[in-house]
Amino acid sequence: MIDSRPVAVVTGASRGIGRAVALALGADGHAVGVNYVQSADRAAEVVAEIESVGGTATAIKANIGQLSEHDKLIDDVVHRWGRLDVLVNNAGITSPGRRDVLEASEAAWDEVLSTNLKGPFFLAQRAARAMIQLRNERVIQRGTVVNISSVSAYAVSLNRPDYCIAKAGMRMMTSLFATRLAEEAIRVYEICPGIIASDMTAPVKEKYDRLIDDGLSPIKRWGRVDDVASAVSMVVAGHLPFSTGECINVDGGFHIRRL
Repeated sequence: MIDSRPVAVVTGASRGIGRAVALALGADGHAVGVNYVQSADRAAEVVAEIESVGGTATAIKANIGQLSEHDKLIDDVVHRWGRLDVLVNNAGITSPGRRDVLEASEAAWDEVLSTNLKGPFFLAQRAARAMIQLRNERVIQRGTVVNISSVSAYAVSLNRPDYCIAKAGMRMMTSLFATRLAEEAIRVYEICPGIIASDMTAPVKEKYDRLIDDGLSPIKRWGRVDDVASAVSMVVAGHLPFSTGECINVDGGFHIRRL
């Protein structure tokens, strides 16, 4: 049975930015596939919160860094609701141990790149193929892929080289998919968060508190997960119909070069 509501998959949706995005899309009227790896209880809470306001959602365990688990994620959603309209590539990990560029290890590189770049690339490929088929069958009219990147795509952190390179690669990935999928009515966007208050940034809170107070960005506050979710909602809603491959900065103006 095909659901009348658009359907979104949000990776890494049990906490942080992914949770906020899943809740926002649920509130916008999407059925939501809440992807998680370990936090089943947290994913269930996200599902319950979406359902509490009249939405529909399901929790799906899949490790985005393992390509063999991609089919399960996409197939579960399409089987349940009969369609797939949106993929939000949010799942990501920080650099293990935050080691200096001269001390970076192959093991950490493989772990970060698999989760933050290789996995999202091939999941976008898998989702795009499903969306094209669904469009050809006239189940959906358009599709959207949103990649959650980071200012680390261009701002150097010497103790997170693998993370920075993965996010820089996601920028090119967005351009590649945007170009290829334009003719298929699938729009692709990059959302580039700055300093966002989450469990990922909690260990370096004092550092960023000082930097923000000293004027790191024109808007002098921490970003919130809801700030990122609002940007995702905007592009998913189709408010930028003549744009694709666009990078939308959600960083308080950090990207502005200043003298």
